[in-house]
Amino acid sequence: MNQLGTLAQVSRFTENLSMDKIKSEFNNIQSRLSSIRPPQEFFNVKNVSKPQNFADLQSRVSYNLKYYSTNYAAIIALLSIYTLLTKPLLLFVIVFVFLSLAGINKLNGQDLVTPFGTLKTNQLYTAVMFVAIPLGFLASPISTLLWLIGASAVTVFGHASFMEKPIETVFEEETV
Repeated sequence: MNQLGTLAQVSRFTENLSMDKIKSEFNNIQSRLSSIRPPQEFFNVKNVSKPQNFADLQSRVSYNLKYYSTNYAAIIALLSIYTLLTKPLLLFVIVFVFLSLAGINKLNGQDLVTPFGTLKTNQLYTAVMFVAIPLGFLASPISTLLWLIGASAVTVFGHASFMEKPIETVFEEETV
């Protein structure tokens, strides 16, 4: 019964990896990347100013989060990559767990036969757990995640709050 459940999960996973689905996801990513604002616009220091009041701050943040959303997503992705590259143990644990689970799933519920003996899939999962959990604690993923959230929030909200909205949007808001 456990093997049937695992096979059903693998079947659902492979259905999600159909070529049509992959092509549509690629097109979504491609269209999203085409909406990245150029660096000259994103880093334009002429449009940086202190908000006059809290309403102005709210208005700027609301507008800029929509307008520069792809740029902000790229910044968060770069901060995530930086975080993993500066925490090699955490990167190792993530890659180890991912590759181990992928290898165990390739067995399709069958036992792994080695020259040293036969290992059942539940023994393999247990071995991965016994290696990954202690290394995971040493890699400090919670503090890393909190740092990533904090650095992303300061960067994104800092930029969004100090970048002025284009003048066209001010006139559009007044006519409403």
